[in-house]
Amino acid sequence: MESILNRLDSTTTVLLSLSIIMLAGFLLTRLTKLARLPNVTGYIISGILIGPYVLNIIPTEVSEGMSFINDIALGFIAFGVGRYFKKEAFKEIGFGIITLTLFEAITAGVFITIFMRLVFRLNWSFCLLLGAIATATAPASTMATIRQYHARGVFVNTLLQVVALDDAVCLIVFSLVAAIINTAKGGAVAIMDILLPIIYNIIALSVGFGSGLILSKLMTPKRSEDNRLILTVSMLLGIAGLCAIVDISPLLSCMLFGTVYINKTKDKELHKQMSRFSPPILSIFFVVSGMNLDIGSFKTLGLIGVAYFVVRIAGKYLGAFLGSMVTGLTKEIRNYLGLALIPQAGVSIGLAFLGKRILPGAIGNMLLAIILSSSVLYELVGPACAKYALFKSESIDLVKEPNSLCKTISSAKGAGT
Repeated sequence: MESILNRLDSTTTVLLSLSIIMLAGFLLTRLTKLARLPNVTGYIISGILIGPYVLNIIPTEVSEGMSFINDIALGFIAFGVGRYFKKEAFKEIGFGIITLTLFEAITAGVFITIFMRLVFRLNWSFCLLLGAIATATAPASTMATIRQYHARGVFVNTLLQVVALDDAVCLIVFSLVAAIINTAKGGAVAIMDILLPIIYNIIALSVGFGSGLILSKLMTPKRSEDNRLILTVSMLLGIAGLCAIVDISPLLSCMLFGTVYINKTKDKELHKQMSRFSPPILSIFFVVSGMNLDIGSFKTLGLIGVAYFVVRIAGKYLGAFLGSMVTGLTKEIRNYLGLALIPQAGVSIGLAFLGKRILPGAIGNMLLAIILSSSVLYELVGPACAKYALFKSESIDLVKEPNSLCKTISSAKGAGT
């Protein structure tokens, strides 16, 4: 199939590839629905199947040239998350959300660092970097699962705020760890390379804040729905483009963009418009993510990779449990939040490439292989765990999908879960 597409002109190749990508994602979700799994799982599996490491249907240059989809999708996702950062939500949940995020992120990082050092006797630089990357949570698949099942409530608000703040915590922790390692090696110049992303993120946050203010002024009552959508998407793409210049994630700045807008206007209709517009983009994003995941990297996992996969999940769960206890959150949040924090990709993969440059030779390659290969498992297991957490926390409106939801709950009870 790839050879057929390669014989066509570039425009035809891209258009047919996009058609195949969306169709493959749709068809696989028909199967995952039968297994009562979220759509995200189907998208990722379809990407793996049509990607270069299995059926090799899509030309490599097409998949490599679609990296911009990641930034666009993250921008849309983050803008949607911004609406959950309303002042009213903070009053309901409290600023203990920062404490909760620190608990779940740092606990996972500490677990990984200590376990890798004590059990496998790996050097401290490797253990610290791997632990720092373990603090991150990939929000995309969790948010897509929430969207699919129309989940809402205090649990969902808490979850979305935690996964949004996770990237900030991970960036700071990784930067500190990398600075310590470079200082120990005498690499004073490299420290600035680590600090620059923080500076860039602060600037990006300022742009997101300003964009939210500007959009709130532009959205006059006379503005048509079409123009409302055009203005919002153009500003999102602009923020994502500016972030791409300095190679940082648009997640935080676009999230602040959405946060400022919702707090200034209380306008929920714009978010509904964006939700109706974004499904094809998110579908392409997850399928392309699956295409870029090399299942052959599982061979390099070994016992260390398996340990990373399991220990990080344990650390996330325990950290969320303890953080919820300390901040006095509900039993549902305490018992199930950790299950929704499993996915890891995006930021963690980017930091793994940076970590590979910090660590010498083979050990740097091992760090990258562990993160890349475990991301496959996390992205496959994560959405199902997030769905289970949403069910158990009663965040899903059973009226929306009475048959499948009731069957799932009944089967869970029958299994003694």
